[in-house]
Amino acid sequence: MLYIELIKLWDEAVRAIDSRDWQSALTKLNQITEHNCRTMFVVASTHIALGQVDLAIEALDQVIAKDSCLAVGFFQRSAVHMMANRLEEALADCIWAQKFMRENPVIDYKQLGLRYKMYSWQVLYNAAAVHSRLQQWDKAREILTAASQERGAGRSNLIGIALEAISRREVLEPLLVPEGEVFRPRKQEVDQLKPRDFLGEAKVTRIFTLYSCFKSCLEINYKMQNSIIVQYMTFKHKIMSLCLFVF
Repeated sequence: MLYIELIKLWDEAVRAIDSRDWQSALTKLNQITEHNCRTMFVVASTHIALGQVDLAIEALDQVIAKDSCLAVGFFQRSAVHMMANRLEEALADCIWAQKFMRENPVIDYKQLGLRYKMYSWQVLYNAAAVHSRLQQWDKAREILTAASQERGAGRSNLIGIALEAISRREVLEPLLVPEGEVFRPRKQEVDQLKPRDFLGEAKVTRIFTLYSCFKSCLEINYKMQNSIIVQYMTFKHKIMSLCLFVF
C-alpha cells in the first residue's frame, strides 16, 4: 500500500484511541496491509484494551519480528504473557527487554512517536512479578531490592508496596505501557495529508484595482468624447455665425 495511505489509517486509528473507541481503532488498523513495528504495537495495545490477550500476544510477536531490538516490545509482551499465565515466556521477555536497554536506566520513546519513558526498574519489577506467580518469593524480593537501587520516576512508592506484598505472599500485577499511549505518526507526515492550495487565495483587492482602472479608462474616454463633441459644436456655431454675417 502507499505510505500516505498507511499514515492516514494510522492517524485515524490513533484519533479513535484518544476517544477510547477501541473497536473503531481496530477497524482502521485492520485496513493496513503493510504494517511496521509501530503500527503493530498500536494493534497490540488495542487488543489489550479490548481484553483480547491471545490476539495481543500475536500482534506483539509481529512487533518483535519487525524490530528484534525494541525493548518496549519485549516489556509489553512480558506483561501480556503474564496475563495469559505463560510465565516462562514472560520471564524470557523480561531478560530480553533488560538486554536491549543496553544498561541504560531509561529509554525515552518520544522521538519514535510513543510518549512513554521505560525505566530499567520497571523491567525488573515485571521479572519479580513473574517470580511471585511462580511462588519464588525470595527471588522476587531479591529482584525488587535490586530494582529499588535503580533510577526512575515513581520507583520508590511502587517498589515499597511490592516488597510489602511479597512479604505477605501476594502475587504482583505486571506493569504495562499505560492504556492509550501508543506510537503515533509524525506530525509532519500527518500535516501532509491536509489539502494544500498551491495557487493561494484570490487577490480581491487586485480585482477591484483592475476594475477601477477599467472604469477610469471608460470615464476618460467618455470625457474625451464629450470634449470633442463640445469643440465640434463650438466650431460649427462659429462657422454658421460667420456665414450669416457674410450674407
